[in-house]
Amino acid sequence: MTLTAELRVTRGDFALDLDLRLAPGEVVALLGPNGAGKTTALRALAGLTPLTAGTIRLDDRIWDAPPGAFVPPEHRSVGVVFQDYLLFAHLDALENVAFGLRARGLRRAAARARAAHWLHRVGLAEHTGARPRALSGGQAQRVALARALAVEPELLLLDEPLAALDAATRVRVRSELSHHLGDYPGHTLLVTHDPLDAMVLADRLVIVEGGVVVQQGPPGEVARRPRSDYVADLVGLNLFRGTAAGTVVRLAGGGELTVAEPATGPVHLTFAPSAVGLHPQRPAGSPRNTWPVTVAGLEQHAHTVRVRLDGAIPALADITPATVADLRIRPGSELWAALKATEIHCYPA
Repeated sequence: MTLTAELRVTRGDFALDLDLRLAPGEVVALLGPNGAGKTTALRALAGLTPLTAGTIRLDDRIWDAPPGAFVPPEHRSVGVVFQDYLLFAHLDALENVAFGLRARGLRRAAARARAAHWLHRVGLAEHTGARPRALSGGQAQRVALARALAVEPELLLLDEPLAALDAATRVRVRSELSHHLGDYPGHTLLVTHDPLDAMVLADRLVIVEGGVVVQQGPPGEVARRPRSDYVADLVGLNLFRGTAAGTVVRLAGGGELTVAEPATGPVHLTFAPSAVGLHPQRPAGSPRNTWPVTVAGLEQHAHTVRVRLDGAIPALADITPATVADLRIRPGSELWAALKATEIHCYPA
């Protein structure tokens, strides 16, 4: 059964106009900046925000089709894992997982037995009697996941499920979540800001900005060919738009770059910040693209320093702390940027 959603929601000045299709067993990640409409889409699918127009359909069953049809949340086959988990503080882990089953009419003993089974599946068999305050962040996340999956939903909604975890716990829980999603036969929508969560967990990415889809596709394709500044920033690439004539691309914002492969017409150009070299004077030799820049800012990124460059072609460059020291780079420094044509990826706009 395919879930088909034509999500049209108007709230004040904001309008969501988003089409989604989720196949059984598929994990789709919905990404976008704050205010893009991700949470509105999730709430509409859960039945917490009715549609203004459009439809939500699971095979031949309609969940929402204004003005006539609307299935309330408690009657939709949906499991939700919220960012802050929303576990009941007065219930232990077993009763938290059993709660949804009891709400759907399962008797207490049967609900507790199924809850125990799911806590065992997520590795918490020894924590059934623990209250939420006694659980770590990773354990609380797994209780919330068990509670969502125990009701055997046809649609699983994950709202920033790893955002509340520290970095070390996040790596482990992300791996565990990937395993559980791989076993889940239903439809999964993951809402996240984190590109690594999306790349690791999702089969397909849907990027939404201003309430509309700006790009979608497999994670590798989206990462290689970003089509908006938000996506380029998400995957850590410099992105430019321009018009190609052979191996020369005139950029929309001014300036031009030489690429390795000839092209014609409107194109996107991307290159990694690590491909940009910085020099005190105009370099000679192999780089075919050089231009003067002024350092606008520096920021530590793990073992490298990210340098924000102003000039005819503003860009980001990643260099080592040693290079910063050798060139005495600071805001306002005037340098030359160099970029090999072979480091630029060019594709149709």
